[in-house]
Amino acid sequence: MLIGYARVSTPDQDLALQLDALNAAGCEHIATDKASGVSTNRPGLTEALGMARQGDTLVIWKLDRLGRTMKRLVDLATDLSARGIELRSLTDGIDTGTHTGRLLFHILGSIAEMERELIRERTMAGLAARRKTGGGGGRKSVLTPRKRDMAVKLLAAGDRPQYVAEAIGVSVSTFYRHFPAGGRIAPGDNK
Repeated sequence: MLIGYARVSTPDQDLALQLDALNAAGCEHIATDKASGVSTNRPGLTEALGMARQGDTLVIWKLDRLGRTMKRLVDLATDLSARGIELRSLTDGIDTGTHTGRLLFHILGSIAEMERELIRERTMAGLAARRKTGGGGGRKSVLTPRKRDMAVKLLAAGDRPQYVAEAIGVSVSTFYRHFPAGGRIAPGDNK
């Protein structure tokens, strides 16, 4: 069975062009979404993937309708392949049901993997350079010295950790990361 999937990024955009192409390709069922490609909440895609069975083909108008990143596309194609479901992109000329289509998708997958490795290398090099110049790596802590002092005072007054975390504007997990003893502090501890 051919299962179509169409997506536009905003509610005011029109799906007609994609729907016409998917109907012309012979899709028996078409699921749609009006959501950004980076959104993980796409009920139409979930419906199409849930309906697809081994031997079926997921048909899309263009690859970018499935996702914005090559990693997302490769991950999705790998999942489909493992389930015995083919992927066909009408305007990109990709059909994983053919030898050429599978080869092209593997090449794209290799490029995506190389891109991930390059990003990782650049990130690690940047962090190393920052540490070398005396800077820290990663995000700054949301628990500023002022918030920590306020937390210490609230804890000394006997307030519960959940209340203290809420009062200083941090999550409970952040609170416990900085106060591993569960908020129990020694008298006079204001570090």
